[in-house]
Amino acid sequence: MDLLYDHLMRARATGAVFARTVVSPPWGLRLDGSIQLSVHAVTRGRAWMWLDDPSNATELLPGEITLVRGGSPHYIAHESGADCLEPDDFRVKYALNAPVADHAATVFLCGAYQFSGDVGNGLLEALPKSTTISYAIGEPLYEVISIISRELLYSEPGQQTVLDRLLDVLLVLALRNDFRHSEKAPGWYSALANPRLRAALQAMHENPSRSWTVPELAEVSGLSRAAFAQSFRQSMGKAPLQYLTEWRMTLARDLLRTGNLTLANIALEVGYSSPYAFATAFLRHHGISPGVWRRLQPSGLLTVNGAND
Repeated sequence: MDLLYDHLMRARATGAVFARTVVSPPWGLRLDGSIQLSVHAVTRGRAWMWLDDPSNATELLPGEITLVRGGSPHYIAHESGADCLEPDDFRVKYALNAPVADHAATVFLCGAYQFSGDVGNGLLEALPKSTTISYAIGEPLYEVISIISRELLYSEPGQQTVLDRLLDVLLVLALRNDFRHSEKAPGWYSALANPRLRAALQAMHENPSRSWTVPELAEVSGLSRAAFAQSFRQSMGKAPLQYLTEWRMTLARDLLRTGNLTLANIALEVGYSSPYAFATAFLRHHGISPGVWRRLQPSGLLTVNGAND
């Protein structure tokens, strides 16, 4: 079980939009905060990106990729503080791309990723508001950006499928890079560096419905019970069974949100022997029954945080 793959699959991450733009100054684009994760790369020229304050703008240069987490608008322009248009207005004004031969033109790529559920929220919350990653010629990120840029030059059959798959690769490489160097990386990702803890985490994710005990998880890890419990707590900041319960509750919330399974089926999926046992655990964890939580979700009256970190 690859835990990053598991999180991405459960988050049902999909590339919603991908565009290549060639534009000459002056220009500016405003992107709404409802985009959960934006991906930007300049392949030629220069651009500036900022969130709330243009004086804190970041220059986007070739050889870098920038991820921006949603929640508030962000801006990209030929210079910091420039007037920025909404996407529809931007497309109308710059319907005809600037000539590629124009040395003043900037060529940049924009992608938008959509996630669903608390598993996806957990991935997003582990990222900073914005992060810029550098890559060199010959590195995988450079190759992917180059392929995407070429693919966007012409409209070809199956292009959206190709772009979606490339955006998947781009996202995984970017997440790897950020989590590898970030102090805010999810605890489970950091713990993967320890082969023995990785074995226990993989076991819990492969089979969350199993009635795991600490001795069983310690055996999977090849450690004594005491050594495993201590190592897990030091690395994850919580006990093994607490982590397991939180992961089960994360899965349960996503299953409840889809509305396709009965409480009895959800109980079995996440490791409880009966709907009553599941409801008791859910109530203890969230302070509300799963049935009431499910009914409140469409109305938007209740938001429960707690995506597993």
